[in-house]
Order: sequence, then structure tokens, then C-alpha cells
Amino acid sequence: MTTMVSTPADVLAASAALGDLVIRSEVFQAYLTCKERMDEDTEAQELIYRFTNIKEQYEEVQRFGKYHPDYKTVSSNVRQLKRKLDVNDSISAFKKAEKELESLLNEISAEIGYAVSPNIKVPTGNPYFDNLSCGGGCGSGGSCGCG
Repeated sequence: MTTMVSTPADVLAASAALGDLVIRSEVFQAYLTCKERMDEDTEAQELIYRFTNIKEQYEEVQRFGKYHPDYKTVSSNVRQLKRKLDVNDSISAFKKAEKELESLLNEISAEIGYAVSPNIKVPTGNPYFDNLSCGGGCGSGGSCGCG
């Protein structure tokens, strides 16, 4: 078996090439299309603008919790506006495309990490699986199976 030694510059060049592959992928192109559609959707942009503003109010109210005089009103408004965001076609399509792109990037990260070593902790994007991996290193008392 021949071992190839790469310089840091070779690794960075390969990373750039991988980035180019991702950019040319169907998943990324779908993401861009959905983002453009959402950006051009005036209703979606108005909802996002309103949500950003009410979110600031919500964060202010949260500092005092239920003792703030506007707590119920602001909390209710945030929930109602969040529902409107969730059912807007262009926003929901964008969120779906964003999750698919995130999933692709997580898979790529996992492939790279595991190619280096099966013991490398790689974020999966899924908290359940992330918590199953070795969290404290060998000798932490967990059942990580490193060895």
C-alpha cells in the first residue's frame, strides 16, 4: 500500500474543490432557488420583518417573564406570527431546502472525520446521535468504546 503525504496546501485545495462540488450540487441549487423565491416574495419578507421586530419585543419581555405587563400579548403575537411564517409557501420551501443542504454538509463532515479516524467525534446535526458518541474522551467513565 502506498501512503501519499499531502501538504496543508494540498488539503486546502482539495477542500476548495469539495466546496465547488457542493456549490454545483442539486441540493445547493435548490437551496438558492428557494432562497431567491423567498427573497422575492413580498408577503414572506413582510412576515420576516414583522417577526424580527416582535422577536426583539419578546426578548425584552422574557427578561421579566410573566411579570412583564405585556407578557401575554407579546407571547401570543409571537406564536401567531410564527405560525404564519411556518405556513408561508416560500418560507417553508426555503426551510426544507436549508435542512437538506445542512444534511448534505453534515454527511460530508462525517465522511471526512471518519476517514481520518473512526474515533473522531463528528457533529451529525442530530442531538440524539451526537450524544451517543464519546463525549469525554477515553477514561471518562462512559461507554464510548474508544480503543
